[in-house]
Amino acid sequence: MAHIPDGVLSAPVLLTGAAASAGLLAIALRRLDWEALPQAAVLAAAFFVSSLISIPLGPSSVHLLLNGLMGILLGWTAVPALFVALVLQAAFFGYGGIVVLGVNTLNIALPALLCAWALRPLLPRAGPRAVLGIGAAAGAGGVLLTALLVALSLGLSGEPFLPAARAVVLIYVPLAAVEALVTGTVLAFLRRVAPEMLPAPARSIT
Repeated sequence: MAHIPDGVLSAPVLLTGAAASAGLLAIALRRLDWEALPQAAVLAAAFFVSSLISIPLGPSSVHLLLNGLMGILLGWTAVPALFVALVLQAAFFGYGGIVVLGVNTLNIALPALLCAWALRPLLPRAGPRAVLGIGAAAGAGGVLLTALLVALSLGLSGEPFLPAARAVVLIYVPLAAVEALVTGTVLAFLRRVAPEMLPAPARSIT
């Protein structure tokens, strides 16, 4: 449900999402970290593949978003990486759609940036346990913020979508716990075996 399909959202929501995503992409491309492009490609591929692995939750199913992990590792570079992955998902698997691409990009990329802004500066001086906690916060935060933005997108599109908006938030709470575990484990592993992949103080999002 993180990928909202075409034909669901109202025109004002679609236009606002497209404009906001275009603005984020413009800023991200100006701040692009060229050294992080190989890492961005790997993470974008992981995001792309994760959409094929659905986790059943009640009457619906979800998949890992990894936007918290991408935000904290890539900063602004996460925005074009997520955008490209979403374009490929729409083209190859029909997830979301071209019309709603702006909203879907905003709903997934903005939480990645917020996680990066809040948590990325803490990583360089963090110990092993702190890194695990920072990763858990990024993983859960990325999912929950995405759920809130998806719910807001649906809610602003009309009263008939309010039940679906409420359901989105509830469905993504268990996924947030899974992503917290995954992201915390990945960051702790990287700190131990490849600390150079973690952001240095000079590479904070600000």
